[in-house]
Amino acid sequence: MFDDNDPFLARVRAIAAELPGSAEKVSHGRPALYTKKVFAIFGAAVKVDDEWVQHPQSILVKTDDAERPALLADEHAFVPAYWGPSGWIGRDLHDGTDWDEITELIDASYRLTATKRLIAELDG
Repeated sequence: MFDDNDPFLARVRAIAAELPGSAEKVSHGRPALYTKKVFAIFGAAVKVDDEWVQHPQSILVKTDDAERPALLADEHAFVPAYWGPSGWIGRDLHDGTDWDEITELIDASYRLTATKRLIAELDG
């Protein structure tokens, strides 16, 4: 369900590699970045009018409830199947992607899911 040589996946992996204790596994056919809990997933799908619409070059992140409406206002954002009801959003990646913003989203998701020890190590 993904191309291991995808340049967007390479950038997401590089961002995650900077986070203490992060690792990667394939879950449900997609790369999932995690510590004890998943903090980012590469690729997703959305059900629209009973049809699955794939977002193969996207990142899913856990969001703070207060920030969710503003994040979803972006034209490249979507509510992913399965993960969306649990507070996750998807963001399509493309040639004009703001990688600083993607880094911030991944960092925020990491902080919502990582242990206090790992967050302290990141801030240290």
